[in-house]
Amino acid sequence: MSKVEESVEVDVPVRTVYDQWTQFESFPQFMDGVERIEQRTDTLTHWVTKIGGVSREFDAEITEQIPDERVAWKALGGEVKQAGVVTFHRLDEKRTKVMLQLDYDPEGLAENVGDKLGVVKRQITGDLKRFKTFIEERGHETGAWRGQV
Repeated sequence: MSKVEESVEVDVPVRTVYDQWTQFESFPQFMDGVERIEQRTDTLTHWVTKIGGVSREFDAEITEQIPDERVAWKALGGEVKQAGVVTFHRLDEKRTKVMLQLDYDPEGLAENVGDKLGVVKRQITGDLKRFKTFIEERGHETGAWRGQV
């Protein structure tokens, strides 16, 4: 298993940042390689990705969700083996630190080489920077789900 830990500080209140993060279907707007996400139930999402020329479809289950604090998930079956958590830390009334941890098991030669070259880490760093830009430019969330898992 490989592990990536990255964070970004966002100039938006924690509630706004958290609420936007719960809008999984908006992820393709700031995550490179994510073509589509369908929210099938409160705890089940279906992902379609294409990263480095490798296409994948998989389901992910939200295993823990605490408003304004954290969202944790794990991939269910199939080729994709990953689990992660994103946490939200209030820095002050208008600033939030977003921390993402991802554990994943690269599949096949291309993914293993990409892992050794730091491709996933760079991908996540870029995605978090694009999320920062996305939410700061909007200044408000596109929706919210305040339920707890």
